[in-house]
Amino acid sequence: MNAVDAAALLPYLLLGGSILMVMLEISLHRRHAVSFGLTILGLSAAFVSLWIAATAKPQQEAALLLVDGYAVFFIGLSLAAAIAVALFSYGYLERGTGEREEFYLLLLLATLGACVLVAATHFVSLFLGLELLSVSLYAMIAYVRRRETSVEAGVKYLILAGVSAAFMLFGIALVYAEVGTMDFARLAALPLAGGPANVAVLLGGLALIVVGFGFKLAVVPFHLWTPDVYQGAPAPVSAFVSTVSKGAVFALLLRYFRLVDVHHYASIFILFAVIAVASMLVGNVLALFQTNVKRILAYSSISHLGYLLVGFLASGPLAMLAVAFYLASYFVASLGSFGAVGELSRPERDAEGLADYTGLFWRQPWLASILTLMLLSLAGIPLTTGFVGKFLLVSAGLESSLWWLLLALVAGSVVGLFYYLRVVVTMYLPLEGGPSSAIADQAGLPSFSGGLVLALLGAIAIWLGVYPTPFVQLIQDLVVAGS
Repeated sequence: MNAVDAAALLPYLLLGGSILMVMLEISLHRRHAVSFGLTILGLSAAFVSLWIAATAKPQQEAALLLVDGYAVFFIGLSLAAAIAVALFSYGYLERGTGEREEFYLLLLLATLGACVLVAATHFVSLFLGLELLSVSLYAMIAYVRRRETSVEAGVKYLILAGVSAAFMLFGIALVYAEVGTMDFARLAALPLAGGPANVAVLLGGLALIVVGFGFKLAVVPFHLWTPDVYQGAPAPVSAFVSTVSKGAVFALLLRYFRLVDVHHYASIFILFAVIAVASMLVGNVLALFQTNVKRILAYSSISHLGYLLVGFLASGPLAMLAVAFYLASYFVASLGSFGAVGELSRPERDAEGLADYTGLFWRQPWLASILTLMLLSLAGIPLTTGFVGKFLLVSAGLESSLWWLLLALVAGSVVGLFYYLRVVVTMYLPLEGGPSSAIADQAGLPSFSGGLVLALLGAIAIWLGVYPTPFVQLIQDLVVAGS
């Protein structure tokens, strides 16, 4: 390893060192505040080290990882989201009982797996990153063991994640048997040679890989686990699954099928198009019938992944820009929404019922205002970052003439507006008998760390909605120029 390799791998080395430090701290001197501090320090150091990694030229590491501008952007997005989840988790865990320190170890491991995924250029690194992320999430989802719903959600995710891994491994085996390589770049360079039987094997392998990705992304028809897992998991973990986990898998999907060129395989392109339309429509329609806020956000996440697939199927630099910007916008709004849920939650249960939010504005106007802003951003209302993201996705779709996908996107957005506004209206309903200090005490005050993150996320949501130019330029320099 030379200096350039060390610079490119520095974020991974710092994350690995942080994992060891937290593990030793738990073994020798168990303190919640110390584990939390080490976690924030390690994630922040890894995030800052991206400036060093970005100065190196695109660096291929042992055919497994490619640390380029594309990877740097999505690693940074994953690390920033993980920092937000850690800050939300501190107050959330402080309000509960039981051991807290191992949660941060799992969070660091899952974040490392996500960072491996976004830079993977080989099926081996793909699977290692995916399993490191998934195995950590099993325990994170079921971490609050006293809640039956949490354990149930963890078991469901364990079983379905195992099934998706089996599909993906079988698909990888078929692709390798046909083309003799597991390297993405070499796979993309191979021509379609041989007879129909050979092409059928390759397409079958790619289809099974798509099924594996579909389970991880929770797109239709692989979405059935999503509402139960989101509802049962602790609110900060739901935020992590919704953002870091899905974002890393989608970044890998984008890199892999850009190299392989999904447009070259008409059947795979049609498969993705059907999944996109179904996710946009089914996710939004099912959310209409929910009275549980976490389940509403779960079905909402299904529809947002469908929106992202519109940019994925589009072609050209604008499509890459649209996907990267929309994914970042979704991270901000989703983290803020689940963060607000976590801040309102109590040790015995999360604040997930729609009735829990009745008159929230009269109890905690600041928290209700932040949650309103996040929901409006998810709905794509102007002056929020979600509007700019949807505008870019529609522009990319228009440029590629994806008319049916755009029609589904518009229809889904209209339906989605209803259930987002239903939550917003509930928060501004008058309380019976006027504001009550007892109700305000029951809701609980936001923790300092959680309140700080919510304020920052609110500022980012408005900034990217009003003046997105600097962030767009960053995406142009890192993602578009390097793809």
